[in-house]
Amino acid sequence: MNHYHIWFDLKDTRQDLQFCQNLTAFLGHLKSEQRIASYRLTRRKFGFGLPELGEFHCDIETESLAQLDSAFDVMARRSGELEVLHAKVFSMVTNFRSALYRDFPDPQRVIPPTG
Repeated sequence: MNHYHIWFDLKDTRQDLQFCQNLTAFLGHLKSEQRIASYRLTRRKFGFGLPELGEFHCDIETESLAQLDSAFDVMARRSGELEVLHAKVFSMVTNFRSALYRDFPDPQRVIPPTG
């Protein structure tokens, strides 16, 4: 599994529930098209965490890099319903940071026998 991590703040935290609705519509659309496997939105609790990573964290899971690439390909069109959904999310975000991780050890990795 690949994990596309996104950390960010909201421009206006009073719009937090509206943001959640917008994100659900956007990522739910990508999931329904099987361009992502799943996603989760979390929010920093009690102010714990690195400030430069932002108050919110979104983990988008894909089964392969090909699936992630498919999601990026469709987003690169910047048109249609998906662009409208994306704009509703992106317009509310500031201090965007991202990273790509994978489950480890990789499922195809050969693990030598012990002893």
